[in-house]
Amino acid sequence: CSPLGTPLRPRHREVAPNQYEFAPMFGYVTSQIDQNLMVMQIAEEVAARYNLACLMQEKPFQGINGSGKHNNWSLGTSDGVNLLNAVQINKATGNPEAFNAIIASIVSAVDTHGDLMRMAISAPGNDFRLGACEAPPAIVSTYLGTDLTAHLEKYMKGGDAGYTPQVQMLSSGIANIAPFEVPAEDRNRTSPFPYGGHRFEFRAVGSSQNVSMVNTVLNTITAEAFASYSSALESGKSPKDINMDLLNKHFKVVFNGNGYSEEWPEEATKRGIWRIDSAVEAMKTTSSDKNVKLFENMKVMSKTELEARENIMFVHYYGMVEMEALSMIDMIVQQIVPAVASAGMDTSALTAAAKTVQDKLAAVHHEGDDYKKAVIARELRLEVMMEARDVCDAAEAACPAHLWPMATYKELLFLDSQQDGNGNTTVMGQY
Repeated sequence: CSPLGTPLRPRHREVAPNQYEFAPMFGYVTSQIDQNLMVMQIAEEVAARYNLACLMQEKPFQGINGSGKHNNWSLGTSDGVNLLNAVQINKATGNPEAFNAIIASIVSAVDTHGDLMRMAISAPGNDFRLGACEAPPAIVSTYLGTDLTAHLEKYMKGGDAGYTPQVQMLSSGIANIAPFEVPAEDRNRTSPFPYGGHRFEFRAVGSSQNVSMVNTVLNTITAEAFASYSSALESGKSPKDINMDLLNKHFKVVFNGNGYSEEWPEEATKRGIWRIDSAVEAMKTTSSDKNVKLFENMKVMSKTELEARENIMFVHYYGMVEMEALSMIDMIVQQIVPAVASAGMDTSALTAAAKTVQDKLAAVHHEGDDYKKAVIARELRLEVMMEARDVCDAAEAACPAHLWPMATYKELLFLDSQQDGNGNTTVMGQY
């Protein structure tokens, strides 16, 4: 990647076996999106040279951590001032209200347009991981951290406008390494959109996604919030009054707690925060009256363009599900049923499972409306195919290992135990 101009700094193991994370350096959003797509393509092509597969799917293995993208997003001026860096903003403006204005505007944007943020992360595989042990829930909130939150809460009660980020000393626990200074706040890994000191991190993005729409949404909703703030300022209102109005109205979207807790969905509903569990329903908000007005007023996209993108998302969704369903049917009928039959076991449950998948897929094919096709496809994927998978798992558990026709999780995930002395993978050759 580096010879092509894509600097990749960190690369480390992640939670799941054979799972890795790597990250390009910060840069202008258009360049970074292109580089991100190039890295994905290169990873897939290089893996194939070594008889491996680089999986970009969000949840390739059930019950094991899936994959996503962390879209680190910040705003800067042409002379290099980071608008999300309180120290830089305070120095550049000399006005302690400026940073409060920026944060209040972004908080209002998240609260107002959480439906669009949810739409932007509606990759076909993302419903499998949102709210699981490695991804935030489908509730759109933002985390500001105890330090900034405490400042804003005091500010809303008439406190000082100035904010100075706190730091803390971190010890490595090693006697020969001196403690070092770090920001007092760490990002909340259960929040979809936490503030990380100098940037917000959209943590809910799917690993297979092109992040163009993600950043288009973030930039557009923030631009609208800034435009609204500017209009209020030009009408004669003071920055403090505008900040107070925005924070008092939209602070409900700030949540610093555990996004995985059982209580949070109920609490979020009481607060009136955007929660859209279904990717298909999130896609459908693209062309809502509110969102058409937003994109047209900001001169980003027209109603016709939004409707076209929405329809393409539906087609992409049910097209992906169709390929997965057809693959599942083939695997059951052509591989699993013969293997189980050769073991002298009953195959009726497997045959019935394949038929339920076929029947639901036929319902997708027979529907003429793309939105309705996507709705049925989601039911097929998250309900019917999951039930069929349970039947296959039960068959695998009972079938003798030497008769099972495909690689097991152990063989796929722990390749180092399936290699010869030269590092060549041996077990896959029998499938």
